[in-house]
Amino acid sequence: MDQILINILNGVSSGLLLFMLSSGLTLIFSMMGVLNFAHASFYMIGAYVAYTLTGVLGFWPALLVAPLAVGVLGALFERTSLRRVHKFGHVPELLITFGLSYVALEVVQLIWGRTPLQFDPPALLQGPAFTLVQRGGGLSLVLGAASDALCQAAQCSRFPMTRAFMMLVALAMLVALWLLLTRTRVGLVIQASLTHPEMVEALGHNVPRVFMLVFGSGCALAGLAGVIGGVTFVTEPAMAAVVGSIIFVVVVVGGMGSLAGAFVASLLIGLLQTLPLTVDASLADAVNRFGGHIGPQTPGWPLLRITLAQAAPILPYLLLVLILIFRPKGLLGTREG
Repeated sequence: MDQILINILNGVSSGLLLFMLSSGLTLIFSMMGVLNFAHASFYMIGAYVAYTLTGVLGFWPALLVAPLAVGVLGALFERTSLRRVHKFGHVPELLITFGLSYVALEVVQLIWGRTPLQFDPPALLQGPAFTLVQRGGGLSLVLGAASDALCQAAQCSRFPMTRAFMMLVALAMLVALWLLLTRTRVGLVIQASLTHPEMVEALGHNVPRVFMLVFGSGCALAGLAGVIGGVTFVTEPAMAAVVGSIIFVVVVVGGMGSLAGAFVASLLIGLLQTLPLTVDASLADAVNRFGGHIGPQTPGWPLLRITLAQAAPILPYLLLVLILIFRPKGLLGTREG
């Protein structure tokens, strides 16, 4: 039971990291109509910039400065490059952001190298946030690390402090974005700039500048996710490729441009990636358990023997296919992809 709860928490924390990434991408798409293929690259840059700044300023200042630096880079890219091709349509936008992702990867490898970096969390985030202790038929929770004596007499499952911090930051980001977009004048101007740009300009607002700030803010959110993802998992050049495709799955499944949809889809996909890893059973096992007779002579036997744990990496993409077939707008989306 304790391991099931830990797996659920791991799935939720992974999903919230995906939300931190997809929220910036959703913000950019919903406000500008731009699918930023380089979004995961800003996630990677955030981790590397934070790693460098941590050696100079410490982790907590780096946690604030690195996303701001990534946001500035994103705003400069929008101002100098993306804005010039925006008038030519979506294909040039996709191509220029796709090219930027390769440029970012090469620059990171030239500056920091190709091997993973040792980006350790600060002392406050080291160790477990809590320990689940299962003894007999009961389950108890111990804040921090349980004693060795207790864990020798019972089964202990620890939940890392870095993942707990990741969850808190992601939830704070969700609340902050919702308040910004729905309860402030800035949010109203941003949303009006997408639907009625001429009217917004007539009221004295600089629409291109609004779009630049939106793109930079989305990149800053990716940079923040990179700082936390880098210190929680691993900081390496491949980290952008690991999450690059899955965040687009989140955006499409949740609904193009829907922040609430991105949140729901992130949690769903995080659990879909994590929970099946503990199920070492296949379709053949299930059929045989209920009286069927499936063996090596059965047609399609190699596919039937694949366990759910082995199939876990492709489950989000199967969900994507089903969503595109039966609900192209996504779970909570208002526009079709």
